[in-house]
Amino acid sequence: MEASFLVAASQRRSVRRYVRLECEVVRERGFKLLGRRALDVSTTGLRVAAMDHALTGEPVVLAFRAPGTDSWIDGEGTVARVVHGRRGYDFGPSIAVDFAGLPDELRALLRRQLSKFPPAAAKRGPRIDFAASVRRIGAS
Repeated sequence: MEASFLVAASQRRSVRRYVRLECEVVRERGFKLLGRRALDVSTTGLRVAAMDHALTGEPVVLAFRAPGTDSWIDGEGTVARVVHGRRGYDFGPSIAVDFAGLPDELRALLRRQLSKFPPAAAKRGPRIDFAASVRRIGAS
């Protein structure tokens, strides 16, 4: 059932790209390895296959090579989302990490290299901006 009066929410700050690469994401507290394989990457973060449990908001340290280069990207981030892998379309548990303070030159390098890869396919349907939907209904 499609409701034409509902407004889709735009929540992404950057396009996720379907890139598989080796990386290391380590919990800052206790330096526990959380993931070694990136599932998708953007200029603002990455999603890794989870090797251990993590909490949203937890600080992490990360390292990976910019795709197609010998340049390493090292930095800090925050766990932005935890996927437990329970839905049929999940490929197991994963963790989304938001980059913190990535220098502009590394972000530009990452943007250039990621443009060579296809966008990651969305697994969920679009989210709805209910406040905008109510405004649209009220205006009609």
